[in-house]
Amino acid sequence: MKRLILVILFFLPRIQAQTAPASDIEIVESIPAGTILDNPDIRNAHEVWLEMIGRTHITLDIEEFYISHEPGKLLEDVLAAIYSAANRGVKVRVIIDGRMYKTYPASADSLGRYRNIEVRRIDFGSIGGGIQHAKYFIVDGKEVFVGSQNFDWRALEHIHELGLRINSKEFASAYSDVFNLDWQLASLTPEAIKTFSMTRKTYSMPIRVTGKNGDVASVEPTSSPIGWVPDSALWDERAIVGVIDGSQRTLTLQFLSYSPSERRGGKYTVIDDAIRRAAKRGVKVRMIVSDWQKGSLAVTALKELANAPNIEVAFTAIPEWSGGYVSFARVEHCKYIVADESKFWLGTSNCEKSYFYSTRNMGVVCSSPTLAATLAKIFLRSWNSPYKELITQNGEYPQREHGERK
Repeated sequence: MKRLILVILFFLPRIQAQTAPASDIEIVESIPAGTILDNPDIRNAHEVWLEMIGRTHITLDIEEFYISHEPGKLLEDVLAAIYSAANRGVKVRVIIDGRMYKTYPASADSLGRYRNIEVRRIDFGSIGGGIQHAKYFIVDGKEVFVGSQNFDWRALEHIHELGLRINSKEFASAYSDVFNLDWQLASLTPEAIKTFSMTRKTYSMPIRVTGKNGDVASVEPTSSPIGWVPDSALWDERAIVGVIDGSQRTLTLQFLSYSPSERRGGKYTVIDDAIRRAAKRGVKVRMIVSDWQKGSLAVTALKELANAPNIEVAFTAIPEWSGGYVSFARVEHCKYIVADESKFWLGTSNCEKSYFYSTRNMGVVCSSPTLAATLAKIFLRSWNSPYKELITQNGEYPQREHGERK
Protein backbone atom coordinates (compact mmCIF):
# COMPACT_ATOMS: atom_id res chain seq x y z
CA MET A 1 0.00 0.00 0.00
CA LYS A 2 2.85 2.43 0.80
CA ARG A 3 4.39 1.76 -2.60
CA LEU A 4 1.07 2.42 -4.31
CA ILE A 5 0.55 5.70 -2.45
CA LEU A 6 4.03 6.86 -3.47
CA VAL A 7 3.26 6.02 -7.09
CA ILE A 8 0.02 8.01 -6.87
CA LEU A 9 1.81 11.03 -5.45
CA PHE A 10 4.52 10.82 -8.11
CA PHE A 11 2.06 10.82 -10.97
CA LEU A 12 -0.54 13.20 -9.55
CA PRO A 13 0.82 16.50 -11.00
CA ARG A 14 1.31 14.98 -14.45
CA ILE A 15 -2.13 13.36 -14.44
CA GLN A 16 -3.90 16.59 -13.48
CA ALA A 17 -2.16 18.52 -16.27
CA GLN A 18 -3.67 16.50 -19.14
CA THR A 19 -5.47 18.52 -21.80
CA ALA A 20 -8.14 17.79 -24.40
CA PRO A 21 -7.26 15.21 -27.09
CA ALA A 22 -5.82 16.43 -30.41
CA SER A 23 -8.20 14.24 -32.42
CA ASP A 24 -11.51 12.47 -31.93
CA ILE A 25 -10.31 9.01 -32.95
CA GLU A 26 -7.06 7.09 -33.01
CA ILE A 27 -5.80 3.53 -33.24
CA VAL A 28 -3.85 2.43 -30.16
CA GLU A 29 -1.53 -0.55 -29.89
CA SER A 30 0.31 -2.66 -27.33
CA ILE A 31 3.46 -4.49 -28.42
CA PRO A 32 5.18 -7.55 -26.93
CA ALA A 33 8.62 -6.53 -25.71
CA GLY A 34 11.48 -7.61 -27.94
CA THR A 35 9.42 -8.01 -31.14
CA ILE A 36 9.45 -6.16 -34.47
CA LEU A 37 5.71 -5.36 -34.37
CA ASP A 38 5.95 -1.80 -33.08
CA ASN A 39 4.59 1.02 -35.25
CA PRO A 40 6.37 4.25 -34.21
CA ASP A 41 3.53 6.44 -35.47
CA ILE A 42 0.91 4.65 -33.32
CA ARG A 43 0.70 5.44 -29.61
CA ASN A 44 0.77 2.69 -27.01
CA ALA A 45 -2.12 1.90 -24.68
CA HIS A 46 -0.14 2.71 -21.55
CA GLU A 47 0.36 6.32 -22.68
CA VAL A 48 -3.20 6.76 -23.94
CA TRP A 49 -4.79 5.23 -20.84
CA LEU A 50 -2.83 7.55 -18.56
CA GLU A 51 -3.85 10.58 -20.61
CA MET A 52 -7.53 9.63 -20.72
CA ILE A 53 -7.82 8.78 -17.03
CA GLY A 54 -5.71 11.83 -16.17
CA ARG A 55 -8.18 14.23 -17.78
CA THR A 56 -11.23 12.70 -16.08
CA HIS A 57 -13.19 15.27 -14.06
CA ILE A 58 -16.58 13.75 -13.23
CA THR A 59 -17.02 10.04 -13.94
CA LEU A 60 -14.90 7.07 -14.94
CA ASP A 61 -16.77 3.88 -15.89
CA ILE A 62 -14.63 0.79 -16.45
CA GLU A 63 -15.86 -2.62 -17.61
CA GLU A 64 -13.17 -5.27 -17.85
CA PHE A 65 -12.85 -9.05 -18.01
CA TYR A 66 -10.49 -8.93 -15.01
CA ILE A 67 -7.68 -6.90 -13.40
CA SER A 68 -4.23 -8.47 -13.03
CA HIS A 69 -1.46 -6.33 -11.55
CA GLU A 70 2.17 -7.05 -10.71
CA PRO A 71 4.28 -4.53 -8.73
CA GLY A 72 6.64 -2.54 -10.92
CA LYS A 73 4.78 -3.35 -14.15
CA LEU A 74 3.02 -0.84 -16.43
CA LEU A 75 -0.48 -1.40 -15.07
CA GLU A 76 0.74 0.05 -11.77
CA ASP A 77 0.75 3.53 -13.36
CA VAL A 78 -2.79 3.01 -14.65
CA LEU A 79 -4.12 1.94 -11.25
CA ALA A 80 -2.34 4.92 -9.70
CA ALA A 81 -4.12 7.20 -12.19
CA ILE A 82 -7.47 5.68 -11.17
CA TYR A 83 -6.76 6.27 -7.48
CA SER A 84 -5.65 9.81 -8.31
CA ALA A 85 -8.92 10.44 -10.17
CA ALA A 86 -10.86 9.22 -7.13
CA ASN A 87 -8.81 11.53 -4.91
CA ARG A 88 -9.87 14.57 -6.92
CA GLY A 89 -13.55 13.62 -6.63
CA VAL A 90 -14.14 11.56 -9.76
CA LYS A 91 -16.86 8.93 -9.29
CA VAL A 92 -15.29 5.64 -10.42
CA ARG A 93 -17.38 2.56 -11.20
CA VAL A 94 -15.78 -0.76 -12.14
CA ILE A 95 -17.43 -3.94 -13.45
CA ILE A 96 -15.47 -7.19 -13.74
CA ASP A 97 -16.44 -10.74 -14.60
CA GLY A 98 -17.43 -12.75 -11.55
CA ARG A 99 -15.64 -15.93 -12.59
CA MET A 100 -12.35 -14.24 -13.39
CA TYR A 101 -12.52 -12.32 -10.11
CA LYS A 102 -11.90 -15.64 -8.36
CA THR A 103 -8.58 -15.90 -10.21
CA TYR A 104 -7.53 -12.25 -9.82
CA PRO A 105 -9.25 -10.77 -6.72
CA ALA A 106 -6.47 -8.59 -5.26
CA SER A 107 -6.55 -5.46 -7.45
CA ALA A 108 -10.34 -5.45 -7.66
CA ASP A 109 -10.61 -5.67 -3.88
CA SER A 110 -8.09 -2.85 -3.40
CA LEU A 111 -10.02 -0.60 -5.76
CA GLY A 112 -13.32 -1.45 -4.09
CA ARG A 113 -12.04 -0.38 -0.68
CA TYR A 114 -11.01 3.08 -1.90
CA ARG A 115 -13.14 6.20 -1.53
CA ASN A 116 -15.16 7.25 -4.61
CA ILE A 117 -14.58 3.83 -6.21
CA GLU A 118 -17.22 1.10 -6.37
CA VAL A 119 -16.54 -2.32 -7.86
CA ARG A 120 -19.21 -4.80 -8.91
CA ARG A 121 -18.80 -8.37 -10.10
CA ILE A 122 -21.18 -9.52 -12.81
CA ASP A 123 -22.28 -13.13 -13.25
CA PHE A 124 -22.91 -13.23 -16.97
CA GLY A 125 -23.47 -16.96 -16.76
CA SER A 126 -26.80 -16.23 -15.05
CA ILE A 127 -27.57 -13.52 -17.61
CA GLY A 128 -26.54 -14.74 -21.04
CA GLY A 129 -24.91 -18.06 -20.29
CA GLY A 130 -21.36 -16.79 -20.86
CA ILE A 131 -18.92 -14.30 -19.37
CA GLN A 132 -18.28 -10.56 -19.23
CA HIS A 133 -15.50 -10.40 -21.85
CA ALA A 134 -15.65 -6.71 -22.88
CA LYS A 135 -12.68 -4.40 -22.32
CA TYR A 136 -13.54 -0.69 -22.34
CA PHE A 137 -13.81 2.44 -20.25
CA ILE A 138 -15.66 5.75 -20.54
CA VAL A 139 -14.28 9.11 -19.41
CA ASP A 140 -16.77 11.81 -18.31
CA GLY A 141 -19.47 10.27 -20.51
CA LYS A 142 -17.78 11.52 -23.68
CA GLU A 143 -14.56 9.61 -24.44
CA VAL A 144 -14.24 5.85 -24.89
CA PHE A 145 -11.41 3.38 -25.11
CA VAL A 146 -12.27 -0.09 -26.43
CA GLY A 147 -9.94 -2.82 -27.61
CA SER A 148 -8.47 -6.23 -27.09
CA GLN A 149 -6.40 -5.06 -24.10
CA ASN A 150 -7.46 -6.56 -20.78
CA PHE A 151 -6.63 -4.65 -17.59
CA ASP A 152 -3.64 -6.94 -17.30
CA TRP A 153 0.00 -5.92 -16.97
CA ARG A 154 0.84 -8.52 -19.62
CA ALA A 155 -1.50 -6.82 -22.11
CA LEU A 156 0.64 -3.69 -21.89
CA GLU A 157 4.04 -5.40 -22.10
CA HIS A 158 3.87 -8.91 -23.56
CA ILE A 159 0.84 -9.22 -25.85
CA HIS A 160 0.04 -7.71 -29.26
CA GLU A 161 -3.20 -5.75 -28.82
CA LEU A 162 -5.17 -3.14 -30.74
CA GLY A 163 -7.76 -0.64 -29.55
CA LEU A 164 -9.51 2.60 -30.43
CA ARG A 165 -9.85 5.87 -28.54
CA ILE A 166 -13.00 7.72 -29.59
CA ASN A 167 -13.98 11.16 -28.33
CA SER A 168 -17.70 11.62 -28.98
CA LYS A 169 -20.56 12.18 -26.52
CA GLU A 170 -22.99 10.49 -28.92
CA PHE A 171 -20.79 7.40 -29.28
CA ALA A 172 -20.03 7.31 -25.56
CA SER A 173 -23.75 7.52 -24.79
CA ALA A 174 -24.39 4.19 -26.52
CA TYR A 175 -21.53 2.58 -24.60
CA SER A 176 -22.82 4.12 -21.36
CA ASP A 177 -26.21 2.52 -21.96
CA VAL A 178 -24.53 -0.90 -22.03
CA PHE A 179 -22.42 -0.09 -18.98
CA ASN A 180 -25.43 1.13 -16.99
CA LEU A 181 -27.35 -2.00 -17.99
CA ASP A 182 -24.54 -4.23 -16.76
CA TRP A 183 -24.11 -2.12 -13.63
CA GLN A 184 -27.75 -2.76 -12.79
CA LEU A 185 -27.56 -6.46 -13.70
CA ALA A 186 -24.48 -6.88 -11.48
CA SER A 187 -26.59 -5.93 -8.45
CA LEU A 188 -29.36 -8.46 -9.13
CA THR A 189 -29.75 -12.02 -7.94
CA PRO A 190 -30.09 -14.82 -10.52
CA GLU A 191 -33.79 -15.00 -9.64
CA ALA A 192 -34.28 -11.27 -10.23
CA ILE A 193 -32.44 -11.45 -13.54
CA LYS A 194 -35.01 -13.94 -14.84
CA THR A 195 -37.75 -11.32 -14.58
CA PHE A 196 -35.62 -8.30 -15.52
CA SER A 197 -36.87 -6.29 -18.50
CA MET A 198 -34.21 -4.46 -20.51
CA THR A 199 -34.95 -1.05 -21.98
CA ARG A 200 -34.75 -1.16 -25.78
CA LYS A 201 -33.40 1.79 -27.77
CA THR A 202 -32.89 2.89 -31.35
CA TYR A 203 -29.78 4.89 -32.15
CA SER A 204 -29.18 7.21 -35.08
CA MET A 205 -26.07 5.96 -36.88
CA PRO A 206 -23.40 6.45 -38.07
CA ILE A 207 -21.61 9.08 -35.97
CA ARG A 208 -19.05 11.42 -37.52
CA VAL A 209 -15.73 12.05 -35.78
CA THR A 210 -12.54 13.82 -36.86
CA GLY A 211 -9.11 12.21 -37.04
CA LYS A 212 -5.65 13.68 -36.40
CA ASN A 213 -5.23 15.11 -39.88
CA GLY A 214 -8.77 16.43 -40.17
CA ASP A 215 -10.04 13.31 -41.91
CA VAL A 216 -13.69 12.53 -41.16
CA ALA A 217 -14.54 9.01 -40.01
CA SER A 218 -17.96 7.44 -39.51
CA VAL A 219 -18.30 5.16 -36.47
CA GLU A 220 -20.96 2.87 -35.06
CA PRO A 221 -20.82 1.14 -31.66
CA THR A 222 -21.49 -2.61 -31.58
CA SER A 223 -22.13 -5.06 -28.76
CA SER A 224 -23.07 -8.61 -27.81
CA PRO A 225 -24.77 -10.88 -26.83
CA ILE A 226 -27.85 -10.49 -28.98
CA GLY A 227 -30.27 -10.93 -26.07
CA TRP A 228 -28.66 -8.11 -24.08
CA VAL A 229 -28.08 -5.41 -26.70
CA PRO A 230 -30.14 -2.20 -26.30
CA ASP A 231 -30.40 -1.83 -30.10
CA SER A 232 -30.24 -5.14 -32.01
CA ALA A 233 -29.24 -3.24 -35.15
CA LEU A 234 -25.85 -2.72 -33.48
CA TRP A 235 -25.22 -6.40 -32.72
CA ASP A 236 -21.59 -7.50 -33.19
CA GLU A 237 -22.30 -10.49 -35.43
CA ARG A 238 -24.52 -8.46 -37.76
CA ALA A 239 -21.88 -5.73 -37.95
CA ILE A 240 -19.06 -8.16 -38.71
CA VAL A 241 -21.00 -9.94 -41.45
CA GLY A 242 -21.89 -6.55 -42.93
CA VAL A 243 -18.22 -5.55 -43.15
CA ILE A 244 -17.27 -8.88 -44.75
CA ASP A 245 -20.17 -8.83 -47.23
CA GLY A 246 -19.25 -5.30 -48.26
CA SER A 247 -15.70 -6.24 -49.30
CA GLN A 248 -14.93 -6.22 -53.02
CA ARG A 249 -11.14 -6.52 -53.34
CA THR A 250 -9.35 -7.38 -50.11
CA LEU A 251 -10.35 -8.74 -46.73
CA THR A 252 -7.97 -9.12 -43.78
CA LEU A 253 -8.98 -10.64 -40.46
CA GLN A 254 -7.16 -11.25 -37.19
CA PHE A 255 -8.42 -13.04 -34.08
CA LEU A 256 -7.01 -14.84 -31.09
CA SER A 257 -9.31 -17.75 -31.91
CA TYR A 258 -11.52 -18.79 -34.82
CA SER A 259 -13.81 -21.78 -34.95
CA PRO A 260 -16.98 -22.70 -36.88
CA SER A 261 -17.73 -25.36 -34.26
CA GLU A 262 -19.74 -24.84 -31.11
CA ARG A 263 -18.14 -25.79 -27.80
CA ARG A 264 -21.02 -28.15 -26.98
CA GLY A 265 -21.18 -29.67 -30.44
CA GLY A 266 -22.85 -28.52 -33.62
CA LYS A 267 -21.69 -26.02 -36.20
CA TYR A 268 -21.54 -22.22 -36.26
CA THR A 269 -20.83 -21.10 -39.81
CA VAL A 270 -22.23 -17.56 -40.03
CA ILE A 271 -18.86 -15.80 -40.29
CA ASP A 272 -17.17 -18.73 -42.02
CA ASP A 273 -19.87 -18.60 -44.70
CA ALA A 274 -19.44 -14.83 -45.11
CA ILE A 275 -15.69 -15.25 -45.62
CA ARG A 276 -16.24 -17.96 -48.21
CA ARG A 277 -18.80 -15.77 -50.03
CA ALA A 278 -16.22 -13.02 -50.23
CA ALA A 279 -13.60 -15.38 -51.64
CA LYS A 280 -16.05 -16.74 -54.24
CA ARG A 281 -16.68 -13.24 -55.60
CA GLY A 282 -12.92 -12.75 -56.05
CA VAL A 283 -11.97 -11.03 -52.81
CA LYS A 284 -8.41 -11.81 -51.69
CA VAL A 285 -8.77 -13.05 -48.11
CA ARG A 286 -5.99 -13.29 -45.54
CA MET A 287 -6.53 -14.27 -41.92
CA ILE A 288 -4.25 -14.54 -38.89
CA VAL A 289 -5.11 -16.55 -35.79
CA SER A 290 -2.88 -17.04 -32.77
CA ASP A 291 -0.80 -20.14 -32.20
CA TRP A 292 -2.86 -20.73 -29.05
CA GLN A 293 -5.22 -22.58 -31.41
CA LYS A 294 -2.58 -25.13 -32.33
CA GLY A 295 -3.52 -28.58 -31.15
CA SER A 296 -7.21 -27.66 -30.86
CA LEU A 297 -10.24 -28.96 -32.73
CA ALA A 298 -10.21 -25.70 -34.73
CA VAL A 299 -7.14 -26.77 -36.70
CA THR A 300 -9.19 -28.98 -39.03
CA ALA A 301 -11.59 -26.14 -39.83
CA LEU A 302 -8.71 -23.72 -40.36
CA LYS A 303 -7.10 -26.16 -42.80
CA GLU A 304 -10.39 -26.44 -44.71
CA LEU A 305 -10.72 -22.67 -44.90
CA ALA A 306 -7.11 -22.27 -46.00
CA ASN A 307 -7.71 -24.79 -48.79
CA ALA A 308 -10.47 -22.67 -50.37
CA PRO A 309 -9.58 -20.53 -53.42
CA ASN A 310 -8.53 -16.91 -52.67
CA ILE A 311 -8.08 -17.63 -48.94
CA GLU A 312 -4.82 -17.78 -46.98
CA VAL A 313 -4.76 -18.50 -43.24
CA ALA A 314 -1.76 -18.34 -40.94
CA PHE A 315 -0.80 -18.88 -37.34
CA THR A 316 1.48 -16.36 -35.67
CA ALA A 317 3.77 -17.31 -32.80
CA ILE A 318 5.35 -14.57 -30.71
CA PRO A 319 8.75 -15.71 -29.37
CA GLU A 320 9.30 -16.01 -25.64
CA TRP A 321 10.63 -12.94 -23.85
CA SER A 322 14.39 -12.74 -23.39
CA GLY A 323 13.78 -12.05 -19.70
CA GLY A 324 12.04 -15.39 -19.14
CA TYR A 325 8.76 -17.22 -19.56
CA VAL A 326 5.56 -15.16 -19.12
CA SER A 327 2.36 -17.16 -18.67
CA PHE A 328 -0.77 -16.34 -20.68
CA ALA A 329 1.22 -13.94 -22.84
CA ARG A 330 3.55 -13.68 -25.85
CA VAL A 331 0.63 -13.87 -28.26
CA GLU A 332 -1.28 -11.80 -30.83
CA HIS A 333 -4.60 -11.05 -29.13
CA CYS A 334 -5.96 -8.52 -31.66
CA LYS A 335 -9.53 -8.77 -32.98
CA TYR A 336 -10.33 -6.82 -36.15
CA ILE A 337 -11.45 -7.08 -39.78
CA VAL A 338 -10.53 -4.70 -42.62
CA ALA A 339 -12.44 -4.57 -45.92
CA ASP A 340 -10.89 -2.91 -49.00
CA GLU A 341 -8.77 -0.63 -46.77
CA SER A 342 -11.83 1.57 -46.35
CA LYS A 343 -13.98 0.05 -43.60
CA PHE A 344 -13.24 -2.05 -40.54
CA TRP A 345 -14.60 -3.65 -37.41
CA LEU A 346 -12.50 -3.72 -34.24
CA GLY A 347 -13.62 -5.11 -30.92
CA THR A 348 -13.32 -7.55 -28.05
CA SER A 349 -14.95 -10.64 -29.63
CA ASN A 350 -13.12 -13.64 -30.94
CA CYS A 351 -14.61 -15.50 -33.88
CA GLU A 352 -16.69 -18.13 -32.12
CA LYS A 353 -20.45 -18.37 -31.56
CA SER A 354 -20.38 -17.83 -27.80
CA TYR A 355 -18.88 -14.36 -28.18
CA PHE A 356 -21.99 -13.18 -30.03
CA TYR A 357 -24.77 -15.17 -28.36
CA SER A 358 -23.90 -15.57 -24.67
CA THR A 359 -20.99 -13.29 -23.77
CA ARG A 360 -20.71 -9.52 -23.25
CA ASN A 361 -18.46 -7.90 -25.86
CA MET A 362 -18.12 -4.45 -27.42
CA GLY A 363 -16.84 -3.20 -30.74
CA VAL A 364 -16.75 -0.46 -33.36
CA VAL A 365 -17.48 -0.34 -37.08
CA CYS A 366 -15.58 2.48 -38.73
CA SER A 367 -15.57 3.86 -42.27
CA SER A 368 -12.28 5.68 -42.79
CA PRO A 369 -9.76 5.01 -45.58
CA THR A 370 -6.99 6.53 -43.44
CA LEU A 371 -7.61 4.40 -40.35
CA ALA A 372 -8.45 1.28 -42.35
CA ALA A 373 -5.18 1.63 -44.26
CA THR A 374 -3.35 1.91 -40.95
CA LEU A 375 -4.94 -1.31 -39.71
CA ALA A 376 -4.06 -3.00 -43.01
CA LYS A 377 -0.45 -1.89 -42.50
CA ILE A 378 -0.47 -3.34 -38.98
CA PHE A 379 -1.81 -6.61 -40.38
CA LEU A 380 0.95 -6.77 -43.00
CA ARG A 381 3.61 -6.20 -40.36
CA SER A 382 2.49 -9.44 -38.70
CA TRP A 383 1.80 -11.23 -41.99
CA ASN A 384 5.28 -10.46 -43.34
CA SER A 385 7.04 -11.15 -40.04
CA PRO A 386 9.06 -14.22 -39.09
CA TYR A 387 6.29 -15.02 -36.58
CA LYS A 388 3.88 -16.15 -39.34
CA GLU A 389 3.30 -19.78 -40.33
CA LEU A 390 0.95 -20.48 -43.24
CA ILE A 391 -1.59 -23.22 -42.57
CA THR A 392 -1.44 -26.06 -45.09
CA GLN A 393 -3.39 -29.28 -45.55
CA ASN A 394 -0.46 -31.46 -44.50
CA GLY A 395 0.88 -29.22 -41.77
CA GLU A 396 1.34 -30.49 -38.23
CA TYR A 397 0.46 -27.98 -35.50
CA PRO A 398 1.14 -29.32 -31.99
CA GLN A 399 -0.15 -27.36 -29.00
CA ARG A 400 2.08 -24.67 -27.52
CA GLU A 401 2.36 -24.08 -23.78
CA HIS A 402 0.95 -20.75 -22.61
CA GLY A 403 -0.44 -21.34 -19.12
CA GLU A 404 1.13 -21.30 -15.69
CA ARG A 405 4.13 -23.55 -15.28
CA LYS A 406 3.81 -25.92 -12.33
